[in-house]
Amino acid sequence: MSHPRFSRILLKLSGEGLADGASPFGHERLTGLAQAISRAVSEGVEIGIVVGGGNLFRARSANLDVLGRVTADNVGMLATLMNAAVLRDYLRAEGTNAMVLSPHEVPPLSQTFTRDRAMPQLKAGRVLIFGGGTGNPFFTTDSAAALRAAEIQADVLLKGTQVDGVYDKDPHVHPDAVRFPFLTYDEVIDRRLQVMDLTAVTLCAEQGMPILVFDISDPENLLRVIRGEDAGTLVAKERKP
Repeated sequence: MSHPRFSRILLKLSGEGLADGASPFGHERLTGLAQAISRAVSEGVEIGIVVGGGNLFRARSANLDVLGRVTADNVGMLATLMNAAVLRDYLRAEGTNAMVLSPHEVPPLSQTFTRDRAMPQLKAGRVLIFGGGTGNPFFTTDSAAALRAAEIQADVLLKGTQVDGVYDKDPHVHPDAVRFPFLTYDEVIDRRLQVMDLTAVTLCAEQGMPILVFDISDPENLLRVIRGEDAGTLVAKERKP
């Protein structure tokens, strides 16, 4: 991978993507992810990561009649910090420098995120895992990913999912589902396609941040996307002629 397509990326991972069956942390899955990320770093790609917390806790599935939404979201943000710390240690086991940054410092798991702290670390080849969401309730980790991607001036926001792009309907249910190779931000918003939440898509549109949705169930696909070998679905301002 001597000439990667992107030099700085923000990778969005779901919490479920770290799980394996009944276990919230799949050793083989985490090892594969850590190895793929480490290989990308070794080729000079600067990497920030936002990871969700759905393998441990999902705020929207909580009993909100008892557990208030603000509390549920705060618990969910704690879950993302747990995932970030686990992924950090798997990366370190592969010999890759990694650190966790979050909106609020949580010793010993994380340090406080500031752009001034993050940028030198990225340029030095350290993987930055952004935990704790945006630090505020009512915002998803998709929104956190869009925010951090803009702050670190990533070339692209890569969203790893369990399908190879964005479809017109659920491909697991509908065999005739059609994958979109390209979408504009307006098409995603107007058609309410399940790329990311609307707040995240709108922020990316305002910043001109392309979103590339791809299948991370095979971690090697991360390398293929960075090389430009795996198209996935690209979301950007306008279609190329």
